[in-house]
Amino acid sequence: MAGSAGDGLLVAVDSRIHRLPAQVKIVALVVFVLAVVSTPAAAFWAFAVYAALLLGCVVLAKLPPLTVLRRLAVETPFIVFAVLLPFVATGPQVDVLGVSLSQSGVLGAWNVLVKGTLGVVAAIVLSATTAPRDLLAGLERMRLPSTLVAILSFMIRYLSVVSDDLHRMRIARESRGYAGGRAGHLKAVAGGVGGLFVRSFERGERVHLAMRSRGYDGRMPPLSQNGAVRAQWLEGLTLSLLAVLVAVAARVVGL
Repeated sequence: MAGSAGDGLLVAVDSRIHRLPAQVKIVALVVFVLAVVSTPAAAFWAFAVYAALLLGCVVLAKLPPLTVLRRLAVETPFIVFAVLLPFVATGPQVDVLGVSLSQSGVLGAWNVLVKGTLGVVAAIVLSATTAPRDLLAGLERMRLPSTLVAILSFMIRYLSVVSDDLHRMRIARESRGYAGGRAGHLKAVAGGVGGLFVRSFERGERVHLAMRSRGYDGRMPPLSQNGAVRAQWLEGLTLSLLAVLVAVAARVVGL
């Protein structure tokens, strides 16, 4: 799996989080996100605690702050939605800097923004500390169906191949003097994507035929035989269990 497109997300440093088994980190991510999502939006102190826990996790993983900030750009659509929500929501209004906003819209925007950001940062920590092959091995250890693991494995492996094909097609188009406007450019890209789909489908058939000729019977060899010991589970789930306690406390205080 070396050199696959997914490897670009891995920050290759040595840390305690990097050394944890992938299945531990996957479970920790799911538990943390569920705790964050179940927290009432008005429990502002709880989200401050979550942010502090995540910040400590980022520091412990030795992740560059700029790398984390750049990858946060993936939540831009959610930010746009959160910004527009106070203007389009109905209900009682409140004046903020001379602008009339919906109270429920402001709270809803805060809810979307803070929970989305915390979830994205947690996912960034997972992707930055876990190699794609280790991630697949972790899913396999968690008894994910072998067919899904195989599909994800091929997707990661051939993502770079398909992206390279798309890059070569763009270079070929420009080297032949293509200088169409925006509408023409979109038409050319659409045609290129169609051609790329056909080529990728044909490549998939050839790969499958090659695998069958080498004895492939529908089952991939195990990616990993190593499980996680109790100490690794306790270490990896510490942050998530703290988040669960915070979520429970926030609901009790809000009653």
